[in-house]
Amino acid sequence: MNLIMKVLVATEKAFAPVAVNQIKLVTEAAGYELALLENYKNRSDLINAVENVDALIIRSDLVTAEVLDAAKKLKIVVRAGAGYENIDLAASTVHNVVVMNTPGQNANAVAELAFALMLSQARGGFNGKSGTELRRKSLGIHAFGNVGKHVAEIAKGFGMDVYTFDPFVIEKDIKKYSVKVCNTTEELYSKCQYISLHMPSNEKTNKSIGYDLLKRMPKNAVLVNTARKEVIDEGALLKIFEERPDFQYLADVAPDCIAFFKEKYMGRFIFTEKKMGANTEEANLYACLAAARQIVDFFKTGNEKFRVNK
Repeated sequence: MNLIMKVLVATEKAFAPVAVNQIKLVTEAAGYELALLENYKNRSDLINAVENVDALIIRSDLVTAEVLDAAKKLKIVVRAGAGYENIDLAASTVHNVVVMNTPGQNANAVAELAFALMLSQARGGFNGKSGTELRRKSLGIHAFGNVGKHVAEIAKGFGMDVYTFDPFVIEKDIKKYSVKVCNTTEELYSKCQYISLHMPSNEKTNKSIGYDLLKRMPKNAVLVNTARKEVIDEGALLKIFEERPDFQYLADVAPDCIAFFKEKYMGRFIFTEKKMGANTEEANLYACLAAARQIVDFFKTGNEKFRVNK
């Protein structure tokens, strides 16, 4: 008798019901059993739930060595989203567990949020006073991946002058989006009043946005961060804010030094209450579907296209 694969969706913050229903349709069509652990409060709930599952779908839930130790049958974890720093990749490899993400599924949602932040800043938070326009302003897209491409498309619609720097994307692919290519990060930051960050958080990128780059930005500079707070050198950011009253920072995740910003720099920043880049019904659904389909494809064909651990 064939054993039935069991897929667990474990989310401290539950997916929308329509997304869960779509996961159920995909997994049940493949002949798998679907289990749910939603809105759980205790770490022990997750540890107990993974004991007999073959696959795991998560959001920002922590998959640690302790969780992997308890998951004796686990073969694959899929993070429904782009980032995966909440998963212990080394421990996953030791446990022979494949880890995947779902790149691109929330790209448009993140790009739209970047523009929501920029529009709010340009209009002074809609306070009734005269603001500015985005049209003909220079925008630098730092990293031209899935989100960066969506940002470029939206920016061209606003009539912005768009530049990018990404050494991992070939120039001809960038120019398909009518975007000007910079050869260095220094060039990008020197040319652009607005900089929008779209790189992942890792050993190379963390604290890479420092004083030397930020000081190059033109007058009335606006740094937009819908990536990760870790890529910012917060000490350098505070130094720039002290030196340049024209500098503004917009982010969908507050920096660790938020109290200092609130004390000294009110009106020069926008921080959302929580990380909201992928927090749309559409992105929620697309990432869920991608996660479920990747699990089925992995078990049926061995496809590891979106694997992020070695």
